[in-house]
Amino acid sequence: MSATLLSGGYAILAAILWAFSSSMLEDIAKKIPPKELNIFKGGIAILLLTATSLLLGEDFGHLPWKDVLQLILSGVIGIGLGDTAYYAGLKDIGSRRALLLFALAPPMTALIAWVFLGEKLDLLAWSGILITMVGVGWVVTERTPQDAVSRESKTLHRGILMGVLASLGQAVGLVLSRSAMSDGAITSLQSAALRLTAGVLFTLLWVFAGRQPLGKWRHDADRKKIWKLLGLTAFIGTYICLWLQQLAVQGAPAGITQTLLSTSPVFILPIAALRGEKLSGRAVLGALLSIFGVMLVFGLIG
Repeated sequence: MSATLLSGGYAILAAILWAFSSSMLEDIAKKIPPKELNIFKGGIAILLLTATSLLLGEDFGHLPWKDVLQLILSGVIGIGLGDTAYYAGLKDIGSRRALLLFALAPPMTALIAWVFLGEKLDLLAWSGILITMVGVGWVVTERTPQDAVSRESKTLHRGILMGVLASLGQAVGLVLSRSAMSDGAITSLQSAALRLTAGVLFTLLWVFAGRQPLGKWRHDADRKKIWKLLGLTAFIGTYICLWLQQLAVQGAPAGITQTLLSTSPVFILPIAALRGEKLSGRAVLGALLSIFGVMLVFGLIG
């Protein structure tokens, strides 16, 4: 099995688990503020990633500083800023819409490379970017009966903005991560632990700078249930998913990896249906259209 094919399998599995984790996160995102959710969830996963790396005999003492600094910056942007924005969007617009906005990350990656690296985009790529944006916009702006009852227009717009910012953070963070791991001096576990540590520490400083109190949710009547969901999502959605993502990034081009990771909106559809959410034909077609556009951007179709 080729390295690229194996990496593609890691990315698809991460997308499936991320969809499952996001569905569970939707419940606790309403209880825990976004920054705190990032800190507690990330803190649990840091312990798991670091312990696994050390148990496998990996050495953190002789890592190239240039690569470490790139991973730190990747963690601050992709996890500290990006994931916090994602959790805020999750609270406002739900897991299905928030995940669909992640489909904007691959086109954003292509546009970043076009603007800052001078990489050329052909007509097919531009068509894919347009199709992705139309598909995403078509779904996230749909007004459902549930929205009319539970969400104000201001909340919907704020959630969409947070989702777009999360996608931008994901795109920049993944490109930086791929660059840091290109020479093979840092393992997937080490890179995941470094990125997550940088992201969590940045978020913690962000909370302290704003003088925000921590842990009010721990007095909630459902705190035991919240802790269980927090631990489960930290294990599946951060520890396992981030490890799989770094394995995928290590063995395949960033564009292909980002494309496969962005298939989560397709996998969230049956999960949303099982949760009792009514899916319109527009929601299903829009999700499939956005994934089709993403594949066009990176020449996987055509």
